[in-house]
Amino acid sequence: MKAIIPVAGIGSRLKPHTRTQPKSLIPVAGKPILGHIMDRLVEEGIEEFVFVIGYLGDRIERYIQENYGNYKSEFVIQTLGKGIGHAIWLAREHFVENEPMMIILGDTIFEADFSHVLNGNTNALGVKKVEDPRLFGVAELKEDGTILKLSEKPQIPKSNLAAVGLYYIKDTQQLFECLEYLIQNDIKTQNEFHLTDALQCMIDRGSPFTTFAVDAWFDCGKKDIILQTNRNLLKRYGTADVSAFSKGNIIVPPVFIAPTAKIENSIIGPDVSIGEGAVIIRSMVRNSIIGQGAELNTAMLEDSLVGSEAVLLGAVQSLNIGDSAEINLRNS
Repeated sequence: MKAIIPVAGIGSRLKPHTRTQPKSLIPVAGKPILGHIMDRLVEEGIEEFVFVIGYLGDRIERYIQENYGNYKSEFVIQTLGKGIGHAIWLAREHFVENEPMMIILGDTIFEADFSHVLNGNTNALGVKKVEDPRLFGVAELKEDGTILKLSEKPQIPKSNLAAVGLYYIKDTQQLFECLEYLIQNDIKTQNEFHLTDALQCMIDRGSPFTTFAVDAWFDCGKKDIILQTNRNLLKRYGTADVSAFSKGNIIVPPVFIAPTAKIENSIIGPDVSIGEGAVIIRSMVRNSIIGQGAELNTAMLEDSLVGSEAVLLGAVQSLNIGDSAEINLRNS
């Protein structure tokens, strides 16, 4: 079985960070979003992957080759943003007829037990109850628990069960035929070819779908959600050994500090992730993510996302600065 991971999106809601790196490579709790996804899938025994890449896709390909080179990975290029359905359709040549697949959206970190799903004989969607279903694909169920209807961002939802970007497809050939039908007939929702519409086409043609519960799910599309995800994962994983940074500093768990980071005369934590090679001097940082190679000097940061190689000199409260930026707020 293979997994398809679409990671071709531009990530416009996360600018300026996504001007220089794909959204799926933004670090959370010590590793990129994509790394969390890959580790979870490998745990379930999935060893073959198809990535649909686009903007800055060479960075994703390099990351996978450097960190997951023991697994078979193939890369498909989506040159135009036409939606997730179109991205999946582009990967059709990498599957033999009715070869089962997992589909995982590349900006979604999840906690779910789906081992029973992989051993089942039915298509299945990961779902979670949400407060505002209008923002998601929504599943309406029959009395027997199978899916009656799927709707993409309905204005008047008939269910609060959101499809959260985790799909098991048993009838792979049927999916590709439905995607082909949508694309050939230019059938779009909100100007994109949606996977939800293809899945509804499968249901209409007689392919049954069940659901499985997703315990935790984070759609890492905005700064606040990324920081919330960082907090939750740090609490879940706990703080690794940071004794090397204890001299001259105050470390307040939970935190992640890369071994090659340099911390001097600073207070770090709680809920802070610091990347490889980062330098933090005479600073206070809490509830923030500091990218690799970033430098903070005499800074007070909270609720901040600082990109790789960024330089910040001076005291502020909350920032969202991208890679290689340089900000000097100190008196000259």
